Amino acid sequence: MKAIILEAADQPFVLKEVTIPELSDDEVLVKVKASALNRRDYWISIGKYAGIKYPIILGSDGAGIVTKVGNGVNNEWLGKEIIINPGYDWGTNPAFQGKDFKILGLPDDGTFAEYVKVKAKCLFSKPTHLSFAQAAALPLAGLTAYRALFTKGKAKKGDKVLISGVGSGTGTFALQFAISAGCHVYVTSGNEEKLQKAIELGAKAGVNYNDPSWMDKLLSLNDGFDIIIDSALGDGFVNFIDLANPGGRIVFFGGTAGNIPELNARKIFWKQLQILGTTMGTSEEFENMLAFVNQYKIIPAVDCILPLANATEAINKMAESTQFGKIVLVDE
Repeated sequence: MKAIILEAADQPFVLKEVTIPELSDDEVLVKVKASALNRRDYWISIGKYAGIKYPIILGSDGAGIVTKVGNGVNNEWLGKEIIINPGYDWGTNPAFQGKDFKILGLPDDGTFAEYVKVKAKCLFSKPTHLSFAQAAALPLAGLTAYRALFTKGKAKKGDKVLISGVGSGTGTFALQFAISAGCHVYVTSGNEEKLQKAIELGAKAGVNYNDPSWMDKLLSLNDGFDIIIDSALGDGFVNFIDLANPGGRIVFFGGTAGNIPELNARKIFWKQLQILGTTMGTSEEFENMLAFVNQYKIIPAVDCILPLANATEAINKMAESTQFGKIVLVDE
């Protein structure tokens, strides 16, 4: 089968012919119709991720058709159009992942290939209103955004939501999910085009965080926010304490801009704020996320669709952070 191989850090991906993986009793073989990139793939490609091994087939997100099942798997899956929950073995406590939790694409070979093997329990029916490319955009970022917004942020109709750094896969899903839930959504970005695209998707307004007065501009648009979703941390995080309404929730799941500076903790306890970390989500949350997508017929924002052989071009585009939504690979 064809596969995109990462042989070492900071090296271009290589398209190779490799052996189709053999199945254990609880696994299935999926013909990958489309896969999608995540920021995780980029960090692995430059050697800045825990537990890296080479060579590796990256890719956590995928949609396709089941072509073979293990001896312990129901044959009803054969021929089904599916998407994959890339989170394996969450554990018994829904509040946090257990020590056996892992994500498809490292340490196990992932979806940047013609075929991928996955555990049958990680299969879910592809939403019928989505193409394979649209469905492939959904799993990791959609699950992360869903848990951040609803499980941690407890979003409900009428809440005022701020999404920092809209344009990423997670940020775009958080925007779409919050709007569908009846929230009033505002966004920030360092790119004016991304702000405009977010407004076209339903954001009330957007502010460029490169503007020194970005926080004042947000407060002039809206008195404060019940929920703030962030994936960057960095120096700007300190402003969220002032932007949050009393009783507000600040939820984050990334740190691309570095560590958090010193915070005024007095404001945190006096305003009764919650600062909540989150990662991925449970199988039940994945199922609930899909139900939500089906209910509101949400169509993921796909920035571009590239041939599988163009994986290096795709990862370079992610490195530049020019995309709005997801970058998808298809096997042509």
